Amino acid sequence: MYNPKSLKAEEFIDHNEIMETLKYADENKDNLELIDSLLDKAAQLKGLTHREASVLLACEDEERINKMFALAEQIKKDFYGNRIVMFAPLYLSNYCVNGCVYCPYHIKNKHICRKKLTQEEIKREVIALQDMGHKRLAIEAGEDPVNNPIEYILESIKTIYSIKHKNGAIRRVNVNIAATTVENYRKLKEAGIGTYILFQETYHKESYEKLHPTGPKHNYAYHTEAMDRAMEGGIDDVGLGVLFGLELYRYEFAGLLMHAEHLEAVHGVGPHTISVPRIKRADDIDPDVFDNGISDEIFGKICALIRICVPYTGMIISTRESEEVRNKVIHYGVSQISGASKTSVGGYADEDEAENSEQFDVSDHRTLDEVVNWLMRNDYIPSFCTACYREGRTGDRFMTLCKNRQIQNCCHPNALMTLKEYLMDYASDDTKAIGEKMIEKELNNIPNEKVRQICKEHLVDIENNKRDFRF
Repeated sequence: MYNPKSLKAEEFIDHNEIMETLKYADENKDNLELIDSLLDKAAQLKGLTHREASVLLACEDEERINKMFALAEQIKKDFYGNRIVMFAPLYLSNYCVNGCVYCPYHIKNKHICRKKLTQEEIKREVIALQDMGHKRLAIEAGEDPVNNPIEYILESIKTIYSIKHKNGAIRRVNVNIAATTVENYRKLKEAGIGTYILFQETYHKESYEKLHPTGPKHNYAYHTEAMDRAMEGGIDDVGLGVLFGLELYRYEFAGLLMHAEHLEAVHGVGPHTISVPRIKRADDIDPDVFDNGISDEIFGKICALIRICVPYTGMIISTRESEEVRNKVIHYGVSQISGASKTSVGGYADEDEAENSEQFDVSDHRTLDEVVNWLMRNDYIPSFCTACYREGRTGDRFMTLCKNRQIQNCCHPNALMTLKEYLMDYASDDTKAIGEKMIEKELNNIPNEKVRQICKEHLVDIENNKRDFRF
């Protein structure tokens, strides 16, 4: 029986509730009076339930769909302004004991190049990322208790934080590793991680078990309940996601929102981020085998509705998506994107060495400077900010500020200051010229005079190479 407050996966992600939700959505997809009322409700910036959202997803009326897109863009501006947070993934190891049929890291793949970075190799990777201008990483590793134990992850985090190269420093390490124990989540918290990220892959239990036939990941409940253990272990910020294309997208969409509702109901804090990856071609994996792929149009609609229905959460689009797709969906509420990503182990410092260890094909191959330039030409502020994490504005403290739409008093000036750092240290001449004009314009858009003055003072400090600001 559906119970969002239950700690049992099959009760807060209840199959019968999802099926009834999809039936209700089909019955009301042409109910324009109801749809208009839902859009009016969403405009109040309080979000929508999974059932209400499913009606909007089923709606095929072009006028209403366009309203969804416009509303999503406005909601994103209301909560997060025109900032786009930048990050990069860092693959530590592709050793894995699971048998996931959609991932080239699966244990039966004998021809992929298996690699695990040493701490010295991690240093080289981090320096390469710092030389691009990155300040925020998401570390990735396959599940292997022998090759990738929690001790290896913790040591790697310590190494990453320790590296100071020229003006470069990684200020926030997010972690995307397999579901683990409360004790291990406590260790990750003590190591100073940012967000703990874990993709559900699919919320459909029967499909999940078929797609994960062997290995510890086969356990649907243990995997789905991981975020509860993470929060019990003291991790404030968690990130959800599904891999669209494995199961019917409407089922996944409802399950994803139910998971967000569950976290809010039990812990008082919903997901810090939601990711929306689509299955991509990779070594030993052909996405055409999976017959639940979604079009760019549906993908855009899903992005818009996540923003409408969970307005406070950050939404991530990675370089899985092409430049063309990212250029489209960034207007539908995206708040974080990766840039110049490598999905191979060791791929930043030595691309040739790691060419056979990619997890999936990257579709957007632009440099970080090109991505930053593109964002500013579209009137978005590329932000390398990590101040909330370093100042303890996480979990319910962050969400309270976000839901009250006060977070921009911190995030907007921090975005400008970290952009200033990037322009001084890493930008091409063209990007620097565009960026300086943007900073000047956006400074004048800060409504609070005191905040604006402090920001100006910090910008002067940055020019004088005083970098340890936390607004």
